[in-house]
Amino acid sequence: MILGILGAIVTILVLLNRLAEAGIDLGGLNPFLWRRRRRWRKKLDANPIYSIESPMEMASLLVTATAKIDGDISSEEKRTILSLFQSEFDVSKREAAGLLISSVHMIGRGDEIRSNLEKIISPSVDKFNEDQAQSTLKLMEKIGHVDSSDNELKNELIERTRKLFDIQFQPPDKWS
Repeated sequence: MILGILGAIVTILVLLNRLAEAGIDLGGLNPFLWRRRRRWRKKLDANPIYSIESPMEMASLLVTATAKIDGDISSEEKRTILSLFQSEFDVSKREAAGLLISSVHMIGRGDEIRSNLEKIISPSVDKFNEDQAQSTLKLMEKIGHVDSSDNELKNELIERTRKLFDIQFQPPDKWS
């Protein structure tokens, strides 16, 4: 009886070895490994705009989105954004240009910003302090007024962002 069990085990191991040599891996049937791969695949395929956690990166994205929401960014807006990034974030000219380039790339056509602003801001809004939030809103307003034309899309984006920050920093109720 023991010889029969040992023979069955050896046969199964030989068959598994043959399957592995043929390129069929039974390790893929592991549900824990499958779940881990699926999580990584979702993270890899996800839009990076939804995973920004740094307040400085989010602020640069919002400022750039304010300039880009009505179309392409003008050269005057670019110069203003770069100088604001250098003065407000205390970064070099090269780092400011990098922030602008990465923000423009993430924004793309701007559809995500217009439709899912709350979802985009949510990973980083709790990392903002009140001064950073106010500074971000002031930077957005400065960029919004560069063209001297009162643009409805820019004002709407600034107001939606202001409401999200107000919700985050409102004082708690007595009973909460």
